[in-house]
Amino acid sequence: MTVTLRPATGDDLMGVGVLHQRSRVAAYSSFVPAEALAEPTGEAMGAYWTERWRWERDTHRLTVAERAGALVGFSYLGPDDEDDPATGLLNAIHLDPAEQGRGVGRALMVDALDALRARGWQRAVLWVLRDNAHARAFYERGGWVPTGAQREEYIGIAPTPQLRYARRL
Repeated sequence: MTVTLRPATGDDLMGVGVLHQRSRVAAYSSFVPAEALAEPTGEAMGAYWTERWRWERDTHRLTVAERAGALVGFSYLGPDDEDDPATGLLNAIHLDPAEQGRGVGRALMVDALDALRARGWQRAVLWVLRDNAHARAFYERGGWVPTGAQREEYIGIAPTPQLRYARRL
């Protein structure tokens, strides 16, 4: 079955939150403690996305991927968090764990890069968890390269080092 990409609507946000939580648990469970991944719940993540979208929908783009009418992935992009006017930020690509290796992530990345270009940005950046070897390899296959910048964010109580990647558009 074919995957369809479309702009998200308010009706998608709870489903995006549930998928986001499921994706995080599957992708991060080998290096983030289970208790850190237990919260927030999928429902709480849906509330988070509802609130975030309320404030960012004019400056950001949330795209959902569907297969046979079911939500199987999403991407989120917007302005660079370091306020570089020539740079857009790919905030997220998350997939239903069953969709890994089926081309959905690649379709979302190609779509996001096209959208970043269409917004006039010349460069794109993203942050990826340092220990997420699968995601890092995915982005590197897509032409992204580490910039050398690092930061540490928390998932629950667990510190998670992150690396910044970039690519020309």
